[in-house]
Amino acid sequence: MARSLQLQPCVSQHSWGEDYRAMSSGPVELQSLPHAVFLQRAARMPHGKGIESRLGQGAFLVLRLIDLLAPSRDPVHPDAFSYQRAATERFCHEFRGISTEGSHLAGLVSSVAVAQRDGDVRLVAPALLAYAHFLENDLRLQEALDVLGTLRQVGAEHVAPADIVAVALRVGRVNRKLNRFDDAEHAYEEAAALALAAGDYHAELLSRIGRANTVLGRGNLPDAERRLAGIIADAQRTGDTPAEAMAEHVLAAVLEHRGSPDAALPHAWRAYELYDDEDSRLRALNDAGIMLLALGHPTAAERALTQVASRGTSQDNVSNALIELMHCASYRRDQVSFARWRGRCERRVADMPPNILADYYLKLGIGEARFGHFGRARSTMDRALRIAEQAGVHEAVFKIERIKNGLRALEEAQSATSPESAEHVVQSEAVQEVLTSVALLAVD
Repeated sequence: MARSLQLQPCVSQHSWGEDYRAMSSGPVELQSLPHAVFLQRAARMPHGKGIESRLGQGAFLVLRLIDLLAPSRDPVHPDAFSYQRAATERFCHEFRGISTEGSHLAGLVSSVAVAQRDGDVRLVAPALLAYAHFLENDLRLQEALDVLGTLRQVGAEHVAPADIVAVALRVGRVNRKLNRFDDAEHAYEEAAALALAAGDYHAELLSRIGRANTVLGRGNLPDAERRLAGIIADAQRTGDTPAEAMAEHVLAAVLEHRGSPDAALPHAWRAYELYDDEDSRLRALNDAGIMLLALGHPTAAERALTQVASRGTSQDNVSNALIELMHCASYRRDQVSFARWRGRCERRVADMPPNILADYYLKLGIGEARFGHFGRARSTMDRALRIAEQAGVHEAVFKIERIKNGLRALEEAQSATSPESAEHVVQSEAVQEVLTSVALLAVD
């Protein structure tokens, strides 16, 4: 039997006034508070000032309000609940419209009011899942786990089975990103058990994909590849195209990690063809563009990446594509295009999460090295390394260090070739098929 998710309880009997005073507590006091991870934002800011600090305080108050819905605590008098809701709403009002997170918090306050009025805690689940998704994408992974723990604690037996499975899958993914592979495995196992009990075979396949991703994170590429091949076969047998698309996409990542972009490319393209939602399709197309450049086909890579940049609606998709287009320009030693794409990236820097920001400075440093500006490149890569280290993006840290260590030899050779690897063209029948398909992509 799968072990239950190990999430911290988020419910206590504090009043709103105590919560508000807690926001000015010192670091030691914070550790014992529910949702203290959000108050740590304020603790990191001088005098608790700045929008990030205020958003952290707002999130703390909103989650404490949600705690009042937990079935494990004594019922709250309607007047007391209304008072705490109104006070929280006033505190969060300033955030609405000025940031994505602020909109999430305002939406959560509204959903809590409806859930309390109707006596149905299920009504708060979609907003909590959406907020956790936002935090995960912004690499606020500990905060994402806290929100997911709140949903599990408050929802208890009342949340729909599909939402409980979604929480378990998301907990697995967040733990995997934190490199907590044992916790990720347990979460995925629970998701599989819950999904099978509910007859949700699609979610069961997703849990298997998650476990294959965890195996990839541990570095066991042959096992990950074997698992994914079995998942693809089962998805095809049951006609589960979304799961097949996701498995193909992860398999492409496994093969790329193996150092075989030529083998990975057809799977990334297959994922692009299979996905039925535009955001996922463009993520796969972005990965295909990266692989095409690695194989020595910058024109095809630029065609694919330009599609992502022009069609994309999510910030991370577009930012990734613009960074790779800048990278393509430096690959071709085109300083004019490099400067143009760099300018577009710079306008988005303030909104980039740490993993994308570190990648931007890494690719910028590579471009500077390609154009012979080695001192500038070293400084830029140092910046990328600091961002990756502070965010705990370990894979990026290793990559940046490896490339940065190659700068001296490159400088001594006075060559403008890439510090990543020698650039060469790889051609095969499978690669040619993808090149033909990419050539048919519409040109804006």
